[in-house]
Amino acid sequence: MSDAILDKVRKLLAKAEDPGCTAEEAAAFTAKATDLIARYGVDRALLAARNPETDPVGDRVLEMLPPYALDKAGLLAGVAGSLRCRSVRRRSGPGRFDMHLFGFTSDLDRAELLFTSLLVQAAHGLAGTPVPLDEHPAAFRRSWLAGFTAAVAHRLRAAETAAAEDSGKAPTMALVLADRSGRVDRRLAEAYPRTSTAGARRLVGGGRGLGIAAGRRADLGDPRLTGSAGGRRGVTG
Repeated sequence: MSDAILDKVRKLLAKAEDPGCTAEEAAAFTAKATDLIARYGVDRALLAARNPETDPVGDRVLEMLPPYALDKAGLLAGVAGSLRCRSVRRRSGPGRFDMHLFGFTSDLDRAELLFTSLLVQAAHGLAGTPVPLDEHPAAFRRSWLAGFTAAVAHRLRAAETAAAEDSGKAPTMALVLADRSGRVDRRLAEAYPRTSTAGARRLVGGGRGLGIAAGRRADLGDPRLTGSAGGRRGVTG
């Protein structure tokens, strides 16, 4: 059943990513996909609480390639964190980064699937957003991506909260999710006893507001949120 749900989500997101799809059609496809992703996450968490072997804690590494590798890493961190995963960014070469993700297998699957789709949606959004004549193209696009990431992460967190509350088992879900978060944190600490938090980036481009608007238009699923949205694919320079 889990494989069938994820297969349906993949097909919905593929339709949303199609360049020939209208904005309204893409929003509808993405809305349905994200609704399924959120409910899938709740169902897997409850099942794992009864049968831990069905959803073990794991990790995986995704490579962020140029251009805008650091911005792609930021998008993945925002998506993964919103879906109850943790991430560590590692420099893997000039202009390249690895993102080492930790989480329950079902949450890692959700994060990777949604991130890949959002990269495509971001690429389409950037392609349709002209760079102002007085802006440096790379600086504008980085600030646009930062705004897109902020809007998407905010809406994903809201969607996850709504799915847990709508499960009909809110008190139980709160305990289950707290326990899962603690186990993921311990797994990360075992792998990286010493980590540091990256400082906030200082972006000078003027595209953040347009990126936020695009992130909101990505329409990540729950009707109540309307008006609020492998690492090798995506944004081109």
